Amino acid sequence: MNNAIRILQQAAAAALPQAVSDYRTLHAMAEIGFDLQDTAAYVRKRLTEMGYAPISCGTCGIVAVAGDPQAEKGLLLRADMDALPITEESGVSYCAQNGNMHACGHDMHTAMLLGAAKLLKEREQELSGFVKLMFQPAEELLQGAKDMLSDGVLSHPKPQAALMLHVLAGMPIASGTACLPPVGVSAPAAAFFRIHLQGKGCHGAAPHRGIDPVTAAAHCLTGLQAISARELAPGICAVLTIGKVEGGTAANVIADTVTMEGTMRAFDDAVLAQMQERLQEIIVSTASAHRVKAEVSVFADCKTLQNDAVLHRQIGEIVCSLLPQEQIMEPQAHPSAEAASEDFAELSHVLPSMIIGLAAGDSRSGFGYPLHHPKVRFDESAMEQGILLYAGVGMLWGADEIAD
Repeated sequence: MNNAIRILQQAAAAALPQAVSDYRTLHAMAEIGFDLQDTAAYVRKRLTEMGYAPISCGTCGIVAVAGDPQAEKGLLLRADMDALPITEESGVSYCAQNGNMHACGHDMHTAMLLGAAKLLKEREQELSGFVKLMFQPAEELLQGAKDMLSDGVLSHPKPQAALMLHVLAGMPIASGTACLPPVGVSAPAAAFFRIHLQGKGCHGAAPHRGIDPVTAAAHCLTGLQAISARELAPGICAVLTIGKVEGGTAANVIADTVTMEGTMRAFDDAVLAQMQERLQEIIVSTASAHRVKAEVSVFADCKTLQNDAVLHRQIGEIVCSLLPQEQIMEPQAHPSAEAASEDFAELSHVLPSMIIGLAAGDSRSGFGYPLHHPKVRFDESAMEQGILLYAGVGMLWGADEIAD
């Protein structure tokens, strides 16, 4: 086994140059949501070159299988492909020029899984089961996983477990370090919502002739803060943020409408449901008190991400065999949790799943900006460990059994 792992480590190192090329190509073509025409075409092309027969799943997702799809046991490896609508300021030579940016590292996820796909294809006869590769769109919209689930990503063949990696940047963690999650919830449930307030516009010098939705919006915004401050017990971790407010066209005009958009997060699905219920009640009643009509809609959501206990033990043992101890961070050593959600959570409520963080930008070594920042950069060398983790778990996990 030690010799086999050594060979796999060498193969991952040898795969790094191509992964860097894939990463830079994907980074420069950054596309968002479900509009991934060039990105999906590139992934499909690369998989075909390796000998796979990739198939479409959902709106623009891609699935490929290494090993025997008739085998009784299989593992799903997932990478997301979409970027963010952020104008890039990273200064890298392969900077995206289209107003989008891979500021969350999804291009790195895709490049690492492509690298692992090559290693798995070359060792297909050694697999004890099959490995299903899932390339997903629209994670940033919290819609891509549901889209592929609805189109049968977990069938034909049906995997028994799922794993994903997510890169980290702007943290004081050495690049290439695998950050193991806690058992249970490691990412919160989330919902994106939109609030439309309909008033009656008029001249700003005669506000009594209109109905001011801006004033109503201000009271709604402050009223929502009472949910976490006064309605949830101390110690419950939850966040409600209004990140977008639009209304008005001139300083001397009472606006006709105001639109607000925001997000809420909670590490308990029931708490998120409670927050959504109170969101509706607070907005409608507060708006009504100001004679404004309100409409509230939740346009995207996902559940908590659950790390299965048995799978956590199995994959944790494999990670310890693949990487030296200094490149493994145990859960208790993690930085403070933040309320960043991940729609891989939808899979985790259907089959045993696990997420591993991969440090790819040590803040002590010049990578000082965090995910989603227009200046964030990633350490490409960390992809060697990412390829090794994806391929190594794909190769070695089949020796264990999932307990019911």
